[in-house]
Amino acid sequence: MAFPGLQHVALTVSDLERSTTWYAALFGADPVLDEDEDGGRFHHTVFALDGGMLFGLHTHQGRESRDRFDEQRTGLDHVSFAAGSHAELEQWARKLTELGIEHDGIKKSHYGSGISFRDPDGIALEFFAFPES
Repeated sequence: MAFPGLQHVALTVSDLERSTTWYAALFGADPVLDEDEDGGRFHHTVFALDGGMLFGLHTHQGRESRDRFDEQRTGLDHVSFAAGSHAELEQWARKLTELGIEHDGIKKSHYGSGISFRDPDGIALEFFAFPES
C-alpha cells in the first residue's frame, strides 16, 4: 500500500480576520469554508488549492497562546508550496513584492530553489521548485 499524500494543512493563527485577508490575497481566492466546528472548540477558514489540497486557518475561540511562530520550537518548521519551475518562482517573487510581502528572493541549492517568506504570525512559508533537468 502506497503512503498517501497530504490532504490538508491547518495553521492556528492569532487573528483570523487578518490572516484570512492575507492568505486570500496570496492565494488569489476566497475561502471555501468558514465555520465553527461542530463541538465549538475551534473555528476554521479553509481554502481549496490546486491539486485538491486544502489549507486551513484555525482559531481556538480565544484559547490560542498568541505566541509568535518559532521554527526552532518542536512542531512545524515551515510550509512549502510547489512551484513547477524557476520561471514560476520568479513570478511568485514578483507577486509577493506586489503584495508587499517581504521575502528573501530566490535561493538556489543543488536540491532545488525556493523563496522564503512569513505570514502575519511569522509562520515560515516557502515556494519551492526542484532543479530543472
